[in-house]
Amino acid sequence: MKTSIVVQNLKCGGCASTITSKVSEIENISDINIGIDKSKVSFNYINEVDALAVKNKLKALGYPSIEANNSLTSKAKSFVSCATGKFSK
Repeated sequence: MKTSIVVQNLKCGGCASTITSKVSEIENISDINIGIDKSKVSFNYINEVDALAVKNKLKALGYPSIEANNSLTSKAKSFVSCATGKFSK
């Protein structure tokens, strides 16, 4: 199945690179597509547990879903994730 999650703090290609790299590590997740302009992470998944794992991973990286609290900690994590993504290109 295909779904999308609109996230906070997604600003650039560095963010997208980190998200793609880390989300692709989750079993049963494929066809990851990052829409920076709409802050959207789209992917295919097998079951709801897999989709929830992506949502939790995004939050851990500093990219909480649009309906979640965007704390200062999340913003700081996304800054680090973004920088990591830029350097790993």
